[in-house]
Amino acid sequence: MERKHTGIDYTLLFLLFLLMCVSLVAIYSGAGQYFSDDPTYFVVRQLIWYGIGAVVIVAVMLVDFDLFRNFSIPVYAIGMVLLLAVEFFGEERNGAQRWVFGIQPSEFMKIFLILALAHLLYKLTKDKQKRTFKEDMVVLGKILLVSLPPFFLILKQPDLGTALVIGSVIATMLLMSGIRWRILLSLVGIAVLGIAFLVYMHEAHFEFFSEYLIEPHQLDRIYGWLDPDSDTSGIGYQLNQAILGIGSGQLFGAGFLEGMQTQSDVIPEIHTDFVFTVIGEEFGFLGAMVLLVIYFLLFYRMIMISLTCNNLYGSYLVAGVVGLLVFQVFQNIAMTIGLMPITGLALPFISYGGSALLTNMMAIGIVLNVHYRTKNYMFTSEDTFS
Repeated sequence: MERKHTGIDYTLLFLLFLLMCVSLVAIYSGAGQYFSDDPTYFVVRQLIWYGIGAVVIVAVMLVDFDLFRNFSIPVYAIGMVLLLAVEFFGEERNGAQRWVFGIQPSEFMKIFLILALAHLLYKLTKDKQKRTFKEDMVVLGKILLVSLPPFFLILKQPDLGTALVIGSVIATMLLMSGIRWRILLSLVGIAVLGIAFLVYMHEAHFEFFSEYLIEPHQLDRIYGWLDPDSDTSGIGYQLNQAILGIGSGQLFGAGFLEGMQTQSDVIPEIHTDFVFTVIGEEFGFLGAMVLLVIYFLLFYRMIMISLTCNNLYGSYLVAGVVGLLVFQVFQNIAMTIGLMPITGLALPFISYGGSALLTNMMAIGIVLNVHYRTKNYMFTSEDTFS
């Protein structure tokens, strides 16, 4: 017996609305310093981007998510062509070659990869209740075959932040694939050995390490993260100023438009990558916790949608989106308080910027689509009939 579609998830939309409100308040406070004659300059543009994002969500929801499988491979191929175009014909800005034809393909590749991996896992696991070790290795091999080319192309641009996001999507999909834990633990061990190798090359063969294995600005960011006090006016400047601002917020914050660091124009990119500093300084620990609770509820809601979806492909799609957003939130906040190196990742739905916001809104549209078209069956699941 079949029931009607579940319907629009208004809880998810309400949480997104709250994040928009936080974004506008934080951007107004942090970015007003750049346009004293028009302090609403960035706020108005962020609101426009949110409006465009709402249109994107509606457009994504108009297509049954099950049909995404029909064009997951073509859009993945388009994404790869664009990444290759960046490699050979890309436009360089601020020392990074990430743009071609006026767009940044790595942003769209996040979504394209989720669609492709969800389709791949659906085909590989749909009719498999239990797999052999050999079959698990085949699943792993195919996931890596699809995932590693865009990962390394993005890493080469160089765009470490987006590459790490791609890595988080890959890790989430591997967890969802049902591959044996000993295989996954082996992958973790390989990753640890890779990090150990890089540390060894840094200590024993620094010239080779700095020439071929890492970009100079990336190495500076690692130094600035490990010892920000060693050069407070250089590589450690941004992190030191951010920590000083957040720390001065204490429990209740300095108050809206009252943050010393926020309003004195001493923190670069405070309305984009370091927008969490505004919240921490002006609204304190309590304000930061309110934001984290909103994020927690957002992710919890998406996880529940993935778990309750009786369409395996839909569950994979939502899981990919969760992996995409959770890592970005963790990395951005962690880098702002000195727990992770600075990578230039935006805080989802809060930081000012069009491309990242539209990508994340598209991801939310996918989740809403899956929830809206989830059907409940009394005796079986939708995949039984597909």
